[in-house]
Amino acid sequence: MLTQFAVKNFKAWRDTGQIRLAPLTVFFGANSAGKTSLLQFLLMLRQSSESRDRRQVFHPGDETTDVDLGTYRDLVYRHDAKRHVDFSLTWTLPTPMEVTDALANRTYTGSQLAFEADVTFRKGDFRPVIQRLHYVLGDPAQDGLGVGMKRVAEGKHSVTSHPYQLVRNQGRVWPLLEPYRFYGFPDEVLAYFQNAGFTSELVLALEQQLRRLQYLGPLRQRPRRTYSWSGVAPESVGFDGRYAIPAILSSQHRTVNRGRNKRGENFLNLIARWLKELGLLEDFDPRSVARTSKQYEIVVESRGGVQTNLPDVGFGVSQVLPVIVECFYAAPHSTIVIEQPELHLHPRVQASLADLFIEAIQAREGGKDRQVQLLVESHSEHFIYRLQRLIAEGSISPDDVALYFCRAGSDGSIIEPLELNEYGDIINWPGDFFGDEMEDVRKRLAAAAKRAASKTS
Repeated sequence: MLTQFAVKNFKAWRDTGQIRLAPLTVFFGANSAGKTSLLQFLLMLRQSSESRDRRQVFHPGDETTDVDLGTYRDLVYRHDAKRHVDFSLTWTLPTPMEVTDALANRTYTGSQLAFEADVTFRKGDFRPVIQRLHYVLGDPAQDGLGVGMKRVAEGKHSVTSHPYQLVRNQGRVWPLLEPYRFYGFPDEVLAYFQNAGFTSELVLALEQQLRRLQYLGPLRQRPRRTYSWSGVAPESVGFDGRYAIPAILSSQHRTVNRGRNKRGENFLNLIARWLKELGLLEDFDPRSVARTSKQYEIVVESRGGVQTNLPDVGFGVSQVLPVIVECFYAAPHSTIVIEQPELHLHPRVQASLADLFIEAIQAREGGKDRQVQLLVESHSEHFIYRLQRLIAEGSISPDDVALYFCRAGSDGSIIEPLELNEYGDIINWPGDFFGDEMEDVRKRLAAAAKRAASKTS
């Protein structure tokens, strides 16, 4: 699970400072305040790690990726290519990592890994290059294992580590090549040093963490009358929810628990239950159109007891279905990025999303906590009010929630952590957070009084 994140000189952000990421993290704010950019940066890191071109430091995106940020000049703060994009990530590992230094007869162990990098623009060929990258396994304050690489001159790089001592192989000295992508030590490092094999483990751990990022965008696909499924389990529901039905069909035999000491529930029943609890449907049933067919139709039952096809019910059902499915379909330890889950939903349903998300991060499977993390961008006051209530009721600890308010500033966007207490109160509630409701009420009453007076005069 990601626990901290920071970035400098990216899009609207000159400097975010350290952002604490909890199991449920929600970003609020006005349009163009930069909250979407924070999520886009993480997604860019993931697609960069998946790029076939190892020499490409960042993969800003194209028509095949979840985000497309243009060129380096487009994504850097104020389009100033002279600025460095400096960022850091910290996350907990699913299982602790051990690195043994046989030469020093010492073993380093850590359940936390941190990474930071400094990226700048190479003059002349219009592409970014790595100035510095650094990993730390364990707690840096308690002598954690740190290793990094930096660019000392054009075509020259150095590798340093502490307290682990790298031992150079004897023989011809050759220059180290550039890091690959934004995080990888070149193969020459393994040949240059006798005991640098652990660097590959650190790189793999970062790639695995980025691979655990899943994304569901704000615009989900319209419902279809039939869906094709050949038996393949998709990696996720997809950025627009297009694989939600195949995900359900491939998970029919899974059992998920709502939390500790709670009875397990069949995956299909879980999805149907949430559609009912949200007040959208009474029943939900994927059916094969024929015994040997790969085509499925989704038969749903509305409140009146009438069975019909999915496209024949309210549009909001098809929009929230991928959200529900992804919350429980994503693999354990996944970080799910969700933009505006409340779109096309009634205010009462928007509020209930808080109940859904809390159940998702507390769910268990196979006798273990699923440890799924949610990073949500939202504009819904109904959602945050219900979340506050659930904290007051003790359904979730304030420590498991991180709320942020983003706003535009004269020197880049500003992010303000909202301080929650055990009663669900936001101690530092920003002014005009969701508009000025009382001002609207006052003006409406004044207008009504003015019109009433004009009719009697």
